[in-house]
Amino acid sequence: MTRKRKVKMHPQIKSFFLTFVFGIILIIGAIIINQFPDEVNNLIEENLNIPTNSSNLISVNTVDTTVVSSDSKLQIYFFDVGQADSSLVIADGQTMLIDAGNNEDGKLLAKYIKALGIKKIDYLVGTHPHEDHIGGLDDIINNFKVEKIYMPDVTTTTSTFQDVLEAISSKGLSITRCEVGNTFGLGDGICTIMSVENEEQSDLNLNSIVIHLAYGDETFLFMGDAEKYNEDKYSWPDVNVLKVGHHGSDTSTSEKFLNSIKPETSIISVGSNNTYSHPSPDVVERLKNIGSDVYRTDEVGTILLTSDGKSYNIQTFMTKLDGNATTAKKSKTE
Repeated sequence: MTRKRKVKMHPQIKSFFLTFVFGIILIIGAIIINQFPDEVNNLIEENLNIPTNSSNLISVNTVDTTVVSSDSKLQIYFFDVGQADSSLVIADGQTMLIDAGNNEDGKLLAKYIKALGIKKIDYLVGTHPHEDHIGGLDDIINNFKVEKIYMPDVTTTTSTFQDVLEAISSKGLSITRCEVGNTFGLGDGICTIMSVENEEQSDLNLNSIVIHLAYGDETFLFMGDAEKYNEDKYSWPDVNVLKVGHHGSDTSTSEKFLNSIKPETSIISVGSNNTYSHPSPDVVERLKNIGSDVYRTDEVGTILLTSDGKSYNIQTFMTKLDGNATTAKKSKTE
């Protein structure tokens, strides 16, 4: 009888063979997962007993009321800077400037703010790097002592943005990165960051820093150029006063959002006869439908809101803070 000799596989060949087979198994598994991602994810969630979130909304804890002293005073200037944005908040000796209009507005704003007796900006906020919001920031930095600068962690290649960075560097300052939920005090008020995207977006408006301010019993919401994407991402508290997002564009201020915050008063910063047709008639109608009083800088000029923490009143007056010869110029960065 002839015995069959067993052929021994060389160890290196055996190792290669096992590796090859294992690789094939991984490839097949990857193909199955890519073909049925939802089914696989559902199985994993079920096996791991991960609860399903019934709502995708992010809840941000905000202060609804603050304690203010009897002599406390809040002033908010919504400056008429044409088709641009700039708001100055003064609370018990502390100041916050949110945006500084276009490049041509910077020197005018700096002069006006100095005339109010202000020498220091405690918080300087550049909501997002579009020229109609950060254009005048370098003039503010060069003319005032600035304590802290908030800007989203995104960049752009515009000369306007570079001017701001150079001004920050020349003063030995730095940009403070902010995150959703961060808070800081402003006089007797409390500010909360409600929205900010710190990643490069194809639309820089989505990076806008949104700030909620509670002062006594009154609450205020500054939307920058935030859009429906931002509105749909979070749950929003009721507010007394809304600084309307994106100059009243129909990309913002949805009906769902307004039904959540129910503002008594709405402020729109917008230029006369601008080429964007801001504000959108639909947005204005939505605001009026919920009973909100609407003030527009193109109609009434600069708006000054004053509050003692229990109530507020509004004055309007004309100022010459729009540095553009025509407010309808279209910025290449918009």
